Amino acid sequence: MADTPWRPVTLAEADWLAELDPDGADRGYDPGARPDAVWILHAMYEWESGPTRTTHQDLRRSLLEAGIVEPNVVGGIDVDAWGVIETGGQVGRSQHPGPGWRRLRWHELAERLGEPVVAEGEQPCFRSLAGAHPDGSWPASVEPPAEGSLDRESWSRLVELLLQSSPMGAATPCLAYLSPGHSPDDRARVLTGPLGAAAALYDHDFGDGSPANLWPVDRAWVTWSDWDLWGTKVSGPPQLVEAILADGGLEAVRLPWC
Repeated sequence: MADTPWRPVTLAEADWLAELDPDGADRGYDPGARPDAVWILHAMYEWESGPTRTTHQDLRRSLLEAGIVEPNVVGGIDVDAWGVIETGGQVGRSQHPGPGWRRLRWHELAERLGEPVVAEGEQPCFRSLAGAHPDGSWPASVEPPAEGSLDRESWSRLVELLLQSSPMGAATPCLAYLSPGHSPDDRARVLTGPLGAAAALYDHDFGDGSPANLWPVDRAWVTWSDWDLWGTKVSGPPQLVEAILADGGLEAVRLPWC
């Protein structure tokens, strides 16, 4: 992305976040509540034709047996042979799968399962909505939430709301922290650029979806996409939090315990 307005700056720009969350360098920094906070749940999708009992793992095994895909070997270990099952969706960038799929809200699935949207005391993660993936693998009719990044559509909508809440609008100078988990070469970086170009961070050469943290220079708000979570936290003024909760394009919840 040679024409990107985002450029690298010193990692020291994120030191203030490291003071708030000393263990966050590898995954992204939890900013706490500043003074309020809300979680945006990463989008999931379901076949319009309805649910199925076949799981993603069932499909993968069929493709392996047919020689259509290669075994998943990690660190010299054949993960498929050991029966290890992915509990989440894809890692990093995600978006609407296209025709034949519809948005499946967490609240709708939670009601269907008779479970809370997010269990008390937990963050949005692989422990959420456990009844939908009791053996670890989701039904093939569901594209589960991506780990570590908002879906493309939700990220773009969040940026629009941040623009509306920022007095300088698109010219608001911002900083983005890319954790090693968000970087293709496992290196942490801090980039600086205008809020008006924040949507472009989703496809930045040094990133993979929404950045670990994004904040304006005045630190009025902070976003946090932890590399292991299925939700993105936004901390900032109550007016921003309420705007996110009320927005029909996003699915957001308050989780007072985290």
